[in-house]
Parts: sequence; structure tokens; C-alpha cells
Amino acid sequence: MKIFFVSLGCDKNLVDSEKMLGLLGNKGFTITDDETQADVIVINTCCFINDAKEESIQAILEMAQYRRNGNCKALIVAGCLAQRYKQEIIHEIEEVDAVLGTTSYDKLVKAIEEALGGQSVAMFDDIDRLARPAGKRMLTTGGHYAYLKIAEGCDKHCTYCIIPKVRGNYRSVPMEELTQEAKDLAQEGVKELILVAQETTLYGTDLYGKKSLHLLIQKLCRIKGLRWIRVLYCYPEEIYDELIQTMKEEPKFCHYLDLPIQHANDQILKRMGRRTTSKELVKIVERLRSEVPDIVLRTTLITGFPGETDQQHEELMAFVDEMEFDRLGVFTYSPEEGTPAANMPDQIPEEIKLNRRDELMELQQEVAFDLAQQKVGNTLWAIIEGKVADENAYVARTYGDAPGVDGYLFLNTEEVLMSGDFVKVRVTGASDYDLIGELEE
Repeated sequence: MKIFFVSLGCDKNLVDSEKMLGLLGNKGFTITDDETQADVIVINTCCFINDAKEESIQAILEMAQYRRNGNCKALIVAGCLAQRYKQEIIHEIEEVDAVLGTTSYDKLVKAIEEALGGQSVAMFDDIDRLARPAGKRMLTTGGHYAYLKIAEGCDKHCTYCIIPKVRGNYRSVPMEELTQEAKDLAQEGVKELILVAQETTLYGTDLYGKKSLHLLIQKLCRIKGLRWIRVLYCYPEEIYDELIQTMKEEPKFCHYLDLPIQHANDQILKRMGRRTTSKELVKIVERLRSEVPDIVLRTTLITGFPGETDQQHEELMAFVDEMEFDRLGVFTYSPEEGTPAANMPDQIPEEIKLNRRDELMELQQEVAFDLAQQKVGNTLWAIIEGKVADENAYVARTYGDAPGVDGYLFLNTEEVLMSGDFVKVRVTGASDYDLIGELEE
């Protein structure tokens, strides 16, 4: 029985997909990369913003043709879009045989078996359940790095965000389960572990009564084989003393944090439901840079939020220019039905959103180029990602580069290197967001 699997959306969704693939592999299913040959097609969907929603709908419609006219005997839709629009999917796309909510993905095999038996399947557990699939994941990231999802859901309820409605309240995965999963990943050759959740900094507050991310990291740093522990999605207001101290003390804890700030104007931040002011953001960033001088900070912004004026946009531009974030991404505001922001007055035209995004990215490109130039002459450890075709060169990442979202280091050498190798590199040049280097002798 051949399965074709489509995974869409964020790295947190990817972890769910890898766990589903593990369940399928353990049951003897074969994973195929040819949808025309698949007996079953599974789509793990996303609906965080409109573009993601459209991509998910397009994927379902595209795969539906193989259910209608091809070899496919069952089409399964899981994930965020399934959770949010289950009735619409069930009633409007007749080719779909089973729909699984975000907390039911561990029941995928049962859903497939029932769908193949001719039943129409809809599995939706309590939104605050924590799915716990048995067995090991099937890694899709190349084997030398992996994401570790340490919590599910979110309690923040930002006014633009649908996540609490499709993923439930914040709930941490017990520490012993995470350390065992990390050990399994390390035994499979994973050297870089990337901790993810809707909000990593609150890890443990629901289970242990206090912030416990630093304790988890300390345990993960003891695992043989792991070289780097990287943390994404830290809400700036939740950064705390013990976390900073652990970063300073643990050599494996990358001096890198992702701090999604979303904006820098106090009025916009308040309307977004964020819990920081511009002054507080400056204070947090300055403290991190003071305590950990070589820290690399990444952030994300939303431009074109309802009511954002030209002056507020200029304030955000000035903030980006002043703070000089090492890494920065910008999203245009996407009005999501069911969120308070979607009903706010003064919605911004799409063209203005895009123009503001482009202005921010052009500014950040200048900032990033200047910061990259400052690294020329430095010696850094890097992890090899792969070889450049037909050249004596490799693609690598430094501690300051998370996979998929940041830049690369291009390494010129005639030595034979393998993906996952750690090498010491001297930076010899920079180009926009990327670095150029050679092996340190």
C-alpha cells in the first residue's frame, strides 16, 4: 500500500507530519514520491494566513483529481485547515474520504483503514488534547538537523491570530518525553536540534508551575551526539534570567534567538494584543546583546495592520534601522475570519501593505549587508548542508543561521565533506544575506 504525503505550513506542522510518516512506516505502508502511483494521499494542511490557506486548498483540489480519476483509493486531509473548515471540506469536496483535526493526527492509520473500508471519516478530539503517537518519527530534513516541538497551542490570543482556535490552549510536552525523543533523534544522526512551539519561552508553566525552558535545554545539552541546540519563537516579554544564564553557560546552546515582535508602535502593538511597548522591546534587545555579545537576533514584523498610518510605518522603519536585527522577516497583514482584527475599521489596501513590506525589506537588506561585512575575518563553526553542483564548494550554516529562514555560508574547498559535518571556517567575504568562507587550517 503506497502513501503520497503532502506537508504544508510551518516547522511545527512538519513535526506532526514526520510523526504521521513514522506511524505509516511502522504499519508497513510504503511512502512514495509519485502521486500517480499512490493508493492513499495524505495532506497535512496550514491556514495561518490567507496565502497558506489558498496553498492548502489548491493542494486538496489538485490531489482530488487522483482520487477521482487515478489510482488513489483514499484522500485524507489533516492539520489546521481541516480543524478550521471541517464542515466546508466534508460538504464541498466530495473526493475527501477522511478529515482529521489537529489533535487527532495520531489516529491517522485508523482513519486510513476506515476510509479504505468505504467509510466517510471525521476525527476531531478535544482541542486541548495532546496527541501522543507511538514510535519514532520519519525525518524529512536530511538527517543532520531536526525540529523538536516542545509545546502545543497558545494562550496569548493576539487579535490577528487564529492559532488558539485551531491548536487550543498552551500545553507543554513533558520533559521526559522530549528528552527521549531527542535521544532517539541523536541516535539517528541528528546534530542540531531546533526547539519550536507557538511560544517556546513559556515552556513548563502549565506542567511545572514555572518557566522551565532552561531546565529542558540543560537536559538536552547532556545528550551525546547533539552539537547545537537552537530556540525559535521566544516572545520577548517572556525572556527570563535563567534562560539567558543557561545560554551563557551551555556551549551547545546557540547564541541565537528568534523574537517575534510584530511591530514597534505602541498603539499598533496594543491593538494587536501584544504585551510589550517599544521601550520595553529596546530594553530586552539591549539586555540580550549586553549579556551575550555575539548573540544573533531574528524577528518578524507585520505590516499593514488595520489602522496603521504612514507615520506609524515610518516609526517601525526607524526602529528597524536603529535596532539592526541580524535577521528579519516581514509579513503583510492577513485578515483572518474569526479574529478580532478582521473586524477592525480602517483595513489597509493590499497595495499599501506590499509597498510597506518592500520598504522594510530594502532597509533590512542594507542592515544585513553591513552586519555581514563586519563578520569578514571572523572564524566560525559551520554545519555542512550540501555541495554546490559542479563546483568545489559547499553550502553551510553558522550558529546564526536557522535552516529555511536565514542565509548561508558558501565554503570553497577541494576537501570532501558530508552533510552534517561541522567545520571551522574563516569568513572571507559577504554578499547580501550570505557569507563566503574557507576552511580554517
